[in-house]
Amino acid sequence: MKVLVYVQHLLGIGHLARVSRIASALAKAGADVTLVSGGAVVSGFPPPGVKLVQLPAIRARDMSFSALIDDDGNAIDDVFKAKRRDRLIQVFDAVKPDVLIVEAFPFGRRQMRFELLPLLTHARATARPPLIASSVRDILQENRKVGRAEETLGTLRDFFDLVLVHGDPHFARLEETFPQAREIADRIVYTGLVAGEAATSPDRFDVVVSAGGGVVGRKLIDAALAAAPGLLGRWPRWCVLTGPNFPAAERAALQAGLPAGVVLETFRADFPGLLAKARLSVSQAGYNTVCDILRAGCPAVLIPFAEGGETEQSDRARRLARLGLAAVVTEDRLTPGSLADAMAAAPAPGGLALNLDGAAETARILEHRLAPPLP
Repeated sequence: MKVLVYVQHLLGIGHLARVSRIASALAKAGADVTLVSGGAVVSGFPPPGVKLVQLPAIRARDMSFSALIDDDGNAIDDVFKAKRRDRLIQVFDAVKPDVLIVEAFPFGRRQMRFELLPLLTHARATARPPLIASSVRDILQENRKVGRAEETLGTLRDFFDLVLVHGDPHFARLEETFPQAREIADRIVYTGLVAGEAATSPDRFDVVVSAGGGVVGRKLIDAALAAAPGLLGRWPRWCVLTGPNFPAAERAALQAGLPAGVVLETFRADFPGLLAKARLSVSQAGYNTVCDILRAGCPAVLIPFAEGGETEQSDRARRLARLGLAAVVTEDRLTPGSLADAMAAAPAPGGLALNLDGAAETARILEHRLAPPLP
């Protein structure tokens, strides 16, 4: 089974991390996997066993996602877009995939229509069209623009055979954040949450503080470091992970004033293993981090990212809090004191058992869809 996977991360690295887990599971199942990434290069992604094609990188200028820029900070123009579009179609023709997976689109990444719609049109017109699947997380960003949902539905009907929802329907169903999903129910398949594999780490910390990719995690990091001195008696060893996109100058300033017992690091490949040994996790409520917390069974405090009208993390955090799986502090109420109170009240792991095997299940679903019919 030849699989071509497209992913575009614009701000953080969550989309790339989730797709890399899926691509790795496909490769381990025996598929020949090529991942096309349109965002900035991130060391360690994708993992070994997955071929990488790197397009000229695009990122968002800021959290509004309203402007796209290249690696040098210049606004992308029509020439740049045409080169990316043509390169993407060339890769498709070279791979000749049995399966084409497009991450997020058309539920998100509308900014990339300039290359995705030509790719999908080209794929559909080939003599042997691939199975085309949209890969989407379980909770979508709230959509406030008139006509957007109908446009998404039309694109799904025109181009996509399958919608892989990477979630457990006992936790969240797609129609809760995309009501029109009921109209394409025959194309929707739930894979389970795409958690990383169980892991170990040589180190043990009482508290692991993480800020995802780091672009929007400064408030969380500042509150945690301010709260730490008064909490070291209860939790003596802390590891604070700023994320690879955290500004280097700001990180250096934090390093210079660290409290005793606190280690500051940028990234840990053994992050799931750190959580498995930790007594408490403090983090945002991004999809991948939450999956790692659930896999590790670690008590958690979540501070969902909510700037710029973002709703997805807040929705996820509220659901987890209702199930007794996390304590939550909203960004507008985040102080060292409110964080300390939430840490003391974080629930013990337990409660609803969610399906965390979404990466491997995605591979099984695709293999089944491509299997020849029984005679």
